[in-house]
Amino acid sequence: MNSRSILLANRPQGEPSAAQFRFETAEIPPLQSGEVLLKTLYVSVDPYMRGRMNEGKSYIPPFEVGEPISGGVIAEVVDSQNDSLPKGTVVLGNLPWSEYTVSNDKGLNPLPTDGAPISYFLGLLGMPGLTAYFGLLDICRPKAGETVVVSGAAGAVGTVVGQLAKIKGARVVGTAGSDDKVAYLQQLGFDAVINYKTTPDIAQALAEACPDGVDCYFDNVGGAISDAVYDLLNKHARIALCGQISHYNATQEPQGPRPEPKLLKTSTLLKGFIVSDYAERFPEGVQALSQWLQEGKLQFEETITEGFDQIPQAFLGLFKGENTGKQLVKVADYSRS
Repeated sequence: MNSRSILLANRPQGEPSAAQFRFETAEIPPLQSGEVLLKTLYVSVDPYMRGRMNEGKSYIPPFEVGEPISGGVIAEVVDSQNDSLPKGTVVLGNLPWSEYTVSNDKGLNPLPTDGAPISYFLGLLGMPGLTAYFGLLDICRPKAGETVVVSGAAGAVGTVVGQLAKIKGARVVGTAGSDDKVAYLQQLGFDAVINYKTTPDIAQALAEACPDGVDCYFDNVGGAISDAVYDLLNKHARIALCGQISHYNATQEPQGPRPEPKLLKTSTLLKGFIVSDYAERFPEGVQALSQWLQEGKLQFEETITEGFDQIPQAFLGLFKGENTGKQLVKVADYSRS
């Protein structure tokens, strides 16, 4: 039995393209004691993976040229030599972009299949939802009546951030890149949404949307949007620095206004974070998000592309704003669904 994998063919310069990906077919080896054969069901593609395509030290090792790309994957055990993971078990793990994978039980987390859709464990109940939960509630700590700004608000993290801020009684302003996304965020309850691609003066638009200034900023984007938000910060504002997608494909260090004087004069807290910083508290986050989902206080949008061949294009589409909510690739059906 053969399986296809997607390898990093070479490191990109600037924005990645299809040239960075290579498909390879290999025979699946027989299972050894303690191993399982996993059939990939869903693959997560995420902006942070762009950084892993570069060489250099970071918070997570880079992908190696000539090796399979890996990330969040939901898979089904279709053959097992491991009593703790019988056939039919659905698992979440950091796995290669492959149709089938032989693995032991290390790093595999069995998932329930009788509640929320299993794909949600790559979204609302997975890394994006937990990123929103801890970044907003642990760092920004919005209070009722405060103003929260979310950049990249229509993405997998941003949509959850905005809804959590509304649960906490805040006024929420988002930025997004299309009229459809603006309409969707308004449907979620955002108080104001700015289409940054069609707004000639983002600083003026943000000032008008935040007449009482900004108390919390959840930054997924960086760049000109963040520069404009810094001018609106209130005393003791809090900033959760989650992502900088506007810079990910830059070929040289971006230059811009230096924010330190603005942070100093407003006594603003600026904290960068990686969701794995909160690994010990993940059960808390999943429980809270699940509860709000059951109570109807959270909605979650998925953009699902079908087909293993489409994984590279789904990833590249992240940098063109093609997704609303969480971008996933469905590779196969769960046999027991």
